[in-house]
Amino acid sequence: MRTRTLVRLRRGRGWLAGLVAGLVLVAGSGCSGDGGGSEDGRITLRFQSLAWQKESVDANKELVREWNAAHPDVEVEYVQGSWDSVHDQLLTSFEGGEAPDIIHDASDDLADFAYGGYLADLRGLLSERLTSDIPGRSWETTTFGDGIYGVPFLQEPRVLIANATWLKKSGVRIPTPEKPWSWDEFRTVTDRLSTGDGKYGVAWPLKEPVSATLNLSLSTGGRLFHRGADGKVRIRFEEGDEVVPRTIHDQVNVDDSASGSTLGSGGSDTLPGFFGGKYAMVPLGFSYRQQIVQQAPKGFDWQVLPAPAGADGLTQGVSPQTLSVAEDSPHKKEAAAFIDFLLRPRNMVRLALGDWMLPTGTQALRDPALRGEKDGWAVGAAVAGELRSAPAQSVRGYPEWKDKVATPAYQSYYSGAIGMGELRRRLVGDGNRVLARYQR
Repeated sequence: MRTRTLVRLRRGRGWLAGLVAGLVLVAGSGCSGDGGGSEDGRITLRFQSLAWQKESVDANKELVREWNAAHPDVEVEYVQGSWDSVHDQLLTSFEGGEAPDIIHDASDDLADFAYGGYLADLRGLLSERLTSDIPGRSWETTTFGDGIYGVPFLQEPRVLIANATWLKKSGVRIPTPEKPWSWDEFRTVTDRLSTGDGKYGVAWPLKEPVSATLNLSLSTGGRLFHRGADGKVRIRFEEGDEVVPRTIHDQVNVDDSASGSTLGSGGSDTLPGFFGGKYAMVPLGFSYRQQIVQQAPKGFDWQVLPAPAGADGLTQGVSPQTLSVAEDSPHKKEAAAFIDFLLRPRNMVRLALGDWMLPTGTQALRDPALRGEKDGWAVGAAVAGELRSAPAQSVRGYPEWKDKVATPAYQSYYSGAIGMGELRRRLVGDGNRVLARYQR
């Protein structure tokens, strides 16, 4: 394995602005190395996409064809990847010197690759149009040390998918992005919606409880990870970190307004019960709307509601989908030019529609196709400005902490097996011991 060089984070308010300002277009399309080129000077770039829904795959392949038609000297080859195995697959390809030139991934998977020297620092490779169009809060998700190692382009908030008929009959106040439910009101509403005969106000699919809990906790001021003056990250479980887990715990174990049987389920697993009238609401990622459109019974009336708000409003953590360039690519300029093409506002809209997600680009987000009332697009667009970098985005050791400490701890707490004090002890005590090994 190549030697990892850790770059100390630059402190101060202006650090991110300086990074984004440094992303300027490098003109020219000449070959930057010998690999991936032919005898006639034609360059071939490999673009590994993780698109999997038909509409998304079609949109990506169509954009590749459009690029190739307009750039006969720089051909892009579409390579199909998989979200299920991307981390291990990329690590193997990096180690074997066979990584694709252009890499589709998610921002929460980039830290080890960025610090390990496998991804190119994009400063100096991207156009001012692209860098200024994507807000600084989104660039934070792909900033590691002093470099930027991916372009964040698609994001999805967690929203409430609700049985509109059930809510209307109940007479509860329907929340809007302008006037969302508080977490206390949300608990009261789910209690009111529960009928006591096996029908629940909410179903929490928490097979992967950590990201859902941490990202939603940003609305209540929860941060959990705190970077000190020495640059090291430590875990503190404070008042703001308690609100979301306590709400979920009490809905399941005190109010009986949430089904305990769904705690180990994935989002898709809850849809049959939702369609069957067992749950009034399910908190899901924004892109699940596509499955609902495809699978809901004829006449089933559903709507999208914003997640509950806390002291920090509708703020929510996200880990956007990203496009990166391999450090070993001999054609970084050409790869960056293709990314710039792929993420032109019109093209970004096409990618967002294909994945049923929201674009990070401000121009794309203004497109009428992404702001209609149908299928809840307008709700997503309204909360897009409140999305922030997920709390653990750049924390070394987070994957181990999540798998070995946080996941079993949250699962035990939500099931009622342990209390809040024990949850805090495990997350903080056991968690800091894990992180310390990565920060010596």
